[in-house]
Amino acid sequence: MKIKETIQPSYDKADLDEAVATLRQGGIILYPTDTVWGIGCDATNEEAVQRIYALKRRQDSKSMLVLVAETHEVERLISDVPEIAYDLMELAVRPITIVYTSGASGVAPSLIGEGGSLGIRQTQEAFSSALCRQLRRPIVSTSANISGEPTPLFFSGISEEIRSGVDYIVRYLQEDNTPREPSQIIQLGTGGEVKVLRP
Repeated sequence: MKIKETIQPSYDKADLDEAVATLRQGGIILYPTDTVWGIGCDATNEEAVQRIYALKRRQDSKSMLVLVAETHEVERLISDVPEIAYDLMELAVRPITIVYTSGASGVAPSLIGEGGSLGIRQTQEAFSSALCRQLRRPIVSTSANISGEPTPLFFSGISEEIRSGVDYIVRYLQEDNTPREPSQIIQLGTGGEVKVLRP
């Protein structure tokens, strides 16, 4: 049975272009994702990644996930993708972040966790997907809050400290108050072992 697709409002191309230009210049942005609003940067830019850690007041031992638009991009970042990962990405009925426990490369070093782990989510949301495609690199996605504080479910709930700490705030969906929630998180072992980290 095919899942009914949600019709998404169209975004302004100038808004997208400005966000991409900011990312290419090493900046950080505040943008809507397939889950909650996120803070993002070019995931290959270590300096930009460190700016996000500083803004969130988060230890860089707590790795942040990255967004991609296409399945084949996962293969560029993980040396040996377990077969079950493809099934999980294809069959997921809600956003799902997969934490691969080893073999990560191609992103800023501080995004790679112990043993070579990396969390990756393939976004189906219109704006964040277009952002990844136009940048042609994975994009960091971390909730738009100070570490330890509640995750804002809408743009209006994002603190002034976070808003003033980024280089560009995407205009798309700022007025949208559709209930959203963080993604499901699944950890995959090298042999395809599945562990649910967040239901």
